[in-house]
Amino acid sequence: MRTTIELPDTLFREVKSTAARQGMRLKDYITEALQDKLAKRPTHEDRPWMKFAGIAASDPEMVAELKGIEQIVEENFGQIEEEEWK
Repeated sequence: MRTTIELPDTLFREVKSTAARQGMRLKDYITEALQDKLAKRPTHEDRPWMKFAGIAASDPEMVAELKGIEQIVEENFGQIEEEEWK
């Protein structure tokens, strides 16, 4: 797939020169870097509390309950006096 991304100039130059020093095409270097980054992302085992997020996403009743809680929080947040936060 072909795409366009914007990178800061200094980062682009560093990535391009690093890829060249390693004898890699820029495309291959960036692909490998992104694959490495994705492989290192946290899993549910790294963050046990995330198990519940998965359960919520698969349970329509839980999703509705969470939306209701979110609405209550939003409604009540506007009622908090600024002085109470100090």
